[in-house]
Amino acid sequence: MHLLSLALSLPLALDGESAGGSSTGLAAISVVSMIFGWLLVAGLWFFVFSAKARARRGEKDPPD
Repeated sequence: MHLLSLALSLPLALDGESAGGSSTGLAAISVVSMIFGWLLVAGLWFFVFSAKARARRGEKDPPD
């Protein structure tokens, strides 16, 4: 719950910066969230969909 409250309070911490003027804080948050998203996708591929992960689970590779 603490992480959720932190995420919800983030727009308040920007103090309306995204409504007008320079939006440097919003840009930084966007870049961090994109990097986190790509790391999440890479981790999902590595731990679930890679051939090494399938071999650990004992599954066969799909036919080509």
